[in-house]
Amino acid sequence: MLASLICVQLFACNKNETVQLGNTVNPNNPFDTTNKKMKITIGTNIFTATFNNNATATAFKAQLPMTINMTDLNANEKFFDLANALPINASNPGTIQNGDLLMYGSYTLVLFYKTFSTSYSYTPLGRIDNPVGLAAALGNGNVIVQFELE
Repeated sequence: MLASLICVQLFACNKNETVQLGNTVNPNNPFDTTNKKMKITIGTNIFTATFNNNATATAFKAQLPMTINMTDLNANEKFFDLANALPINASNPGTIQNGDLLMYGSYTLVLFYKTFSTSYSYTPLGRIDNPVGLAAALGNGNVIVQFELE
């Protein structure tokens, strides 16, 4: 009996404490228990990206890690059609930034490597923290890109 009481006291938590199991807990959204950072590997180049806090990013994180062959489009983006649809909440960003990781529709993952104005609508997934060298790493044509939680 005494051993049971000691075990309960050792594992008891103050009601104001946050219990963390595995990934980091966001105090602003207790349902978002996933990492905020992602590692993107292109050849020998490694970039770090920060996820947006939305349902689309959460669903995308659940599919990681993934290694995909991204197709070049318009010499400003690489895209890949996912096997499963992600929840979306698309809007027009006005300007696409170098390093933006967005969803076009519910299936198409897009990584942009140039900044330009757009009239299309996208759902944000995240953004590469420092996109210097991204265009050179992605190069011309199709490229293998690995996405994983950091």
